[in-house]
Formats: sequence, structure tokens, C-alpha cells
Amino acid sequence: MRGLAPVLRGETMGDERLPGSYDRPLWDVGPTAGWSSGTAGLGPVLRAHRAGYPKARTGPVRRAYEAAERAHRGQSRKSGEPYITHPLAVTLILAELGMDTATLQAALLHDTVEDTDYTIGELRADFGDEIALLVDGVTKLDGSKWGERAEAETFRKMVLAAAADLRVLLIKLADRLHNLRTLGFQPPHKQRRIARQSQELLIPFAERLGMYELKREMDDLCFSVLRPEAHAATEVALAAHEAEARALLEPVVVRLREALVEQRLSGEVVLHRRHLWAVHLDVGDRLDTLQPADLFRLMVLIDGEDRDCYIALGSVHAIMKPVPGRLKDFISLPRFNLYRALHTRVIAEGGKVMDVIIRTRHMHRMAERGLAAHIHDVAHGRRDGFEGRIDLEWLRRLLAWQNDATSADFLESLRGDLRPEGVAAFTTDGEVILLPPGATSLDFAYALGPQIGDHAIGSMVNGRLVPLHAPVDNGAVVQILTAETARPSADGLAAVVTPTARLQIRRHLAAQRAGDAAAQGRRMVAEAVAAAAGVDLLDLESRGISGSVAEHMGFTDLDDLYAAVGKGTVDLAGLVAAITAENA
Repeated sequence: MRGLAPVLRGETMGDERLPGSYDRPLWDVGPTAGWSSGTAGLGPVLRAHRAGYPKARTGPVRRAYEAAERAHRGQSRKSGEPYITHPLAVTLILAELGMDTATLQAALLHDTVEDTDYTIGELRADFGDEIALLVDGVTKLDGSKWGERAEAETFRKMVLAAAADLRVLLIKLADRLHNLRTLGFQPPHKQRRIARQSQELLIPFAERLGMYELKREMDDLCFSVLRPEAHAATEVALAAHEAEARALLEPVVVRLREALVEQRLSGEVVLHRRHLWAVHLDVGDRLDTLQPADLFRLMVLIDGEDRDCYIALGSVHAIMKPVPGRLKDFISLPRFNLYRALHTRVIAEGGKVMDVIIRTRHMHRMAERGLAAHIHDVAHGRRDGFEGRIDLEWLRRLLAWQNDATSADFLESLRGDLRPEGVAAFTTDGEVILLPPGATSLDFAYALGPQIGDHAIGSMVNGRLVPLHAPVDNGAVVQILTAETARPSADGLAAVVTPTARLQIRRHLAAQRAGDAAAQGRRMVAEAVAAAAGVDLLDLESRGISGSVAEHMGFTDLDDLYAAVGKGTVDLAGLVAAITAENA
């Protein structure tokens, strides 16, 4: 993976700041941030970049800015501002994340090929293959040429580019974040379309890459567009209850701090404010029932090693009663996107139920900034064992069959694969397979690969034989039984819930129907030519006569011709006449 990043300079958690954080929240820049004439608008970008790369040359970034400003000169955004303010804002987001020089160059240039006369060939000649790949990966396809397929094919193109360089996704996410911030200048129908697409595809990408800091802001921006009344009501309710909730929770924070001192643990306990969309998902319209735990999570940040988190967990449970079954250990079993922490639900004095999250400072950086933090660590030669833990199996699955998928199938499967996991099951080798709620053993089989799914005949779950249509429980160990002669069936199609499995089974059934039609059509042609001319069809095929007629009729394959006969779309009498005439 390319794209090495500098040190990130601070953490934010809601309105609580960690030592060394920015004076403003990360990415708190408006549409005109840092822009002025010439290259002076680059100031914030270059300062952020040099903070992580003190020896970085500014020339390449300046040159990319000059090219972008020249290409976009005379263009304006819907707000009336010069268009260059958008790529500058996108680049600042990435610079503050600590991305490398090449990513910043590509961010400045990311709209030139799509919105100006500057071609990808010219860009490649001016800036090289690396920058061209990143820019091309986020360039949308022309809707006038692709029509309704444009959205799906644009995402297909982006996924293919991301397989070569994941920085493509980071640029796209930063681009969408700034577009969402300035969505108010778009007409209402376009606001809703962009927000809905962001919820379905872009925000799940952010979660898959562990970019929770970015995800939270995008969540709330989409919430404000798609459910404006609920967004406003939630915002008002949280503001009204915040002071009271802080007052009630502060004694618990103090007790936890004292408990850490007693265990000789260095760390910090803070109130982590939840974002509006998360509160809405939990509470809905029942805002009059808001509890302090709905507004805040208790966050315990440890200055130490993984094992110290477990010591801190013991301290938490010593002063507050744990709720049975609500402890989640994401340290020993990290989530699909590098997320590591201990989660526990406890009951404090007065019967207050609250959630506590325990993690080290390093885990917190990874939890907030995911892939960007990982790239930063790699850039500085820090090999901490997290390499390869980002689960890109969904990306590999898409790449495995995307060539054969229609635009609609591709988009459906992309949405399905990007949904947050519901069930984590295991292979007998200990590999984690993430599945949506209600997924069956057959879904599990197809998650392992089409060859296993196509030939599955049964499964062993936790050592017991179960049918393929049985749902898989969280934590189950699944072994798929296969037979070479087994094939997908219509019953299997009814048993699966994952888009990938449905697509694979539908494709096989369609091929099977086509094969059946071809076999039936060939029988019809064989009987007809024997009756009309006393000729054996196999002889005509071996001498190339049937193939010549098929080609003349526009079929590249004899089976396609016979299938058309079987389906009744080719006139049998006319075909027989053509074959006998060719044989004369």
C-alpha cells in the first residue's frame, strides 16, 4: 500500500480535548478556509504538512495547486466562491490527517479531469503515474455517456483503483465530507440524493477503514438533510440535558480517576459525547426519556500497554456492578477495521446504567482515524503488529467477480458488503467471517469463495451437523461440507441473505437455464435437419457448416444459437433451410 503519512498532532473526543490537541476540532474549516489569491491559500495546508514532515519539499504541492488553480480559473461553486476553495479544503482535511505529499497533490487536482479541459493524459505527463492513478480513481464517469449506470460504474472504477492504492478512498471521503459541509448551496432534491448516497456507500467506507472521527461528522450532516426535524429536535434535547448529564456523571469520573491512581495506572477518564445520529438511532423520538448515558460514554484512556486495560477493567468493575453479558473484548479480538478497546456496561450509584470504553492512547488514535493512523505509523517505521488487520476481504470478494456483475448487481453487493457486521463466525482455522444478521451456513460458504458455496451440501456448526439454510449464531465455528457433484439450486437462493451469495446462485441458475435451453434447441434442430434432408447434425457441426450459419446469423457460439431456438426466438424452419442450403 502506498501513501505514508506524518505524525498526527492531537486527538478530539466530542468537546473533550486530549493534551496536545488542536485549538479547534479536526477539519473545522469552512468552504473558504485558507483561500486567497496566488498560492497564499496554501498556507494552512503547507503548515499542516510540514508539522508532520519538517523536511518535506513544498514545491510539489505548490506546483499541483498552481495547475489546479489554472484549470479551475473562472469556475465558481454554488456558493459563488472560486472553485479552487473546494480542492483546497479537501487537501487541508487530508493534510491534518497527516497524509503524504502525493495524496495532497492528488487532492488538489482531484476535480480537474472531471470538471475542466485538463485530461488524465496531460496530468500523467505533468505529475506521473502515481498521482494520475489517485486522481483517476476518484473521477466520476460521464453521466451523459453512461446514463443510469454511471453511479454504479463510477463506484466500480473507484473500488478497482482502491485495490491498487487505498489512498483513493481517503481522497474520496475527504471530498465527500467537504461537499456535505457545503450541501446547503445545492437544491433540496440534490441535497437528499447526495446525503442518501453518502449514507449507503461513503459512510460505510469510512467505517470499514476505521475513520470514525470522519464518520461521525458525515453521519450528522446526512441526518440534518434526510431527517431535518428529527435532527433539530435531537440537537435541542441534547443541549438542554448536557449540563445536567455532566453534573450527574462527574462524580463517577472522579471515582474512576481515583481507582486508576490506586492501581498505579497512568491515564485519563473523560466524558465522550455521542453524536446526534447515534443518539437518534438509540432513542428515536422518545427524547423525553433521555438519560445521561444516552449523551455520554465514559472513556478511560491508558498510558500503557494492552494488559493495563484489563487492570483498568478490574478497577471499573470493582466500583460499579457490571451488567452480565455486556462485556466486549475488542483487544484480543479486534474488529474488522483495526478497532481495539474493551467495552463494558455497568450500574453506578442510584441505578444509573452507563457504558465504559477502555483503550490505550494508541488504540484511541487507531479507533478515531483508522487507516490514516495506520499509514502514519508505517511512515515512521512503527511495526506494532497491526499490519494486515484491516479486513479487506469484502474488497477482495468484489474484485473476484465484479467483471461479470451488471451495474445493478455490483451496486447491490457493494451496499451489502459495506453494511456493519452483525455476526462474527469462525472457520475451523480460526479465521473470522463477518456476516449480516440472519445469514445462513450457505452465506458463510459463499463468503469463503464461490467454489465452496457452489458445491456446499451441508455444514458442521460447533461440531454438530446442521442444514445449510440454518442461521449462523455469533461466535459459531462453522465447517462447510462439499461434494464435487453438488450445484446451486433455487432452494439455496431462498436460503441466503448476502448479496454476493444471491448473485452467485442467480448467475449459476441462469447459466443452467441457458444450458437446458441450448440442449433442447439442439435436439429440435437435429430432428428437423434429419427429417428435411436426412443429414446428421453432428456431421454438419464437425464440417463447420452449422458454425458458419450461426456466425452469419450473428451468433458467436453454437450453444447461443441452439438456446435461441429452444427459447423460440429463432425460427426453426428458417434455420433448417439455411443449414441445408449451406450443405448443398
